[in-house]
Amino acid sequence: MRQPFRLLIGSGLLTAALLGTAAAPAQATGLGGTATDLVVLSAGHVDIADIAYEDGSLELGVHDETVEPDVEREVDDVVFLVKRAARTTVPANPAFGFLGAAGKPTWILPEIQNESLLWPGIATEEIEAGVFAGDQVTLTVEKVTGPGRVAVFTEDAVGTPNVLINSADGLPDALPLSTGTHLHASWAFSKAGVYLITARATGALTDGTTVTSDPAVYKVVVQP
Repeated sequence: MRQPFRLLIGSGLLTAALLGTAAAPAQATGLGGTATDLVVLSAGHVDIADIAYEDGSLELGVHDETVEPDVEREVDDVVFLVKRAARTTVPANPAFGFLGAAGKPTWILPEIQNESLLWPGIATEEIEAGVFAGDQVTLTVEKVTGPGRVAVFTEDAVGTPNVLINSADGLPDALPLSTGTHLHASWAFSKAGVYLITARATGALTDGTTVTSDPAVYKVVVQP
């Protein structure tokens, strides 16, 4: 039986992950030595939100390209590890004030790939054109539980941020997405610790019917 995540926090694997000693990918062992399907991902390309439409339902999964061949995973089976190498400071530029006060620590998985860190994408590539009205679906972050704030943003050619999701100014936050596309953005965390991010995908079919995925809870561990 899979151990609840709150119990796995106390297991050897997640303790090691917080300390930066866990390998990735790695199979977790729950309390009492019961094997689980929990995998820790810490570097490489992964579509953290891989949105698909199958058998009349929207689904949120994880497309893991950190292994060869790449695999599809259930959100429940993955822990995303933000290594301490992601730690930086909030820029003095006031445009980045949504990350916190200038000079304060922040942990960022960047929009441009850093091969030593996770490179999280958001994908709708599996959804065919003409299924959803306007060829658009929406990813909504409904809740963030954790020690700090979470922000997702892109930067233009001159480095000006465009904030897509920001838990600091209230949730839910909805991110419209064109179908058949792939998006990379920076993911920022204001404090080290364990975060649970609840998200859901929604879309209106061309016949007017609205479909919504089950909520997915993403588990993120940010190293101190």
